[in-house]
Amino acid sequence: MWKKKKKTLKYFQSMPGQKSDLASCPSDVKQDTATGFTLVEIVVTIAIISISLPPLMNAFTAGARGQSTAEDRTTALYLLKYKMAEVELQGFPEVQTEEGEFDDNNRYTWSTEVIEIEPEELPEGLVLEGLRQIVVTVYWQFRNSEKSMSLYTLVSDRQLSSQQGQATQQGAGGGQSGR
Repeated sequence: MWKKKKKTLKYFQSMPGQKSDLASCPSDVKQDTATGFTLVEIVVTIAIISISLPPLMNAFTAGARGQSTAEDRTTALYLLKYKMAEVELQGFPEVQTEEGEFDDNNRYTWSTEVIEIEPEELPEGLVLEGLRQIVVTVYWQFRNSEKSMSLYTLVSDRQLSSQQGQATQQGAGGGQSGR
């Protein structure tokens, strides 16, 4: 090992007026000309990566969380519309409160509440009767907390309104006059 160093020094020492020529050196003593990164360059690169990587990871995590939230809310909205349509198909539902789970997705639960709306006086002395409010709520778990979405609508008793319409026509002198 020491002999090799001495040979290398011998070939690389230049005499005044002469340049050392690697081509004239024997192959076993040629200097390795491959370049690499210095320690300073590696440390700077690691510092830049360590500064920029956490915000990038946070951005990806926040994006995934936002996508999950949007997916949950969209699913809840579709289930909410489905359940509301199911209740509306009953026609004029009875005053009641129900709860349950959806068949194919037990992660989401629902509750329906049908409330009787009290008759109110209208400006012309008409009485509004047979009106019920339906409240459908869908619940789901997200990050150890319960989230919910509700939908409200009003339904009227169509049989009652057709009976009132007939009574109004008869009371208003429903007879026809001929010319």
